[in-house]
Amino acid sequence: DVLVSLWQFISKVRTEYTIDRAFDSFSEGMSPYGPIWEHSLGFWKKSMAESDTVLFLRYDEMMAEPVKHVKMLARFLRVPFTEQEVSRGVVEDVVHLCSFDKLRSIPVNSTGVTDRIGGVPMENSSYFRTGKVGDWANHLTEEMANKLDAIVEEKLRGSGLIF
Repeated sequence: DVLVSLWQFISKVRTEYTIDRAFDSFSEGMSPYGPIWEHSLGFWKKSMAESDTVLFLRYDEMMAEPVKHVKMLARFLRVPFTEQEVSRGVVEDVVHLCSFDKLRSIPVNSTGVTDRIGGVPMENSSYFRTGKVGDWANHLTEEMANKLDAIVEEKLRGSGLIF
């Protein structure tokens, strides 16, 4: 999903950035933002060593249990929800207000243009695609998925980090 999301986003600015090119770069551990495996693993290790200063979240887990993760994030930020807030449904309200669909529908996120990618105008809606876990299956071949799974397993082996 990270690969497909990155490809979809970058290809809006660089039309020559095909899924095959993105896949090859990603497989080699490179992304336009740096070495992806080292980056992820570095934050993972830091979160294990310093869990009070680095919180490592996985999108698929957050989407599966958003209430649990919002509570976790609040505790990490040292502003946990009170028992009263939990019983009044405040956590669920936060989940709703921060949902992908809700954020995507806010006018500033669905209209207008920003100037964020090397001086190239980007429509604000470009920052919101599908928000769905597993959308990679609509863009990658089975061969690509298997190769990427093997690379991820090799690069993260022994770290305790799994995707």
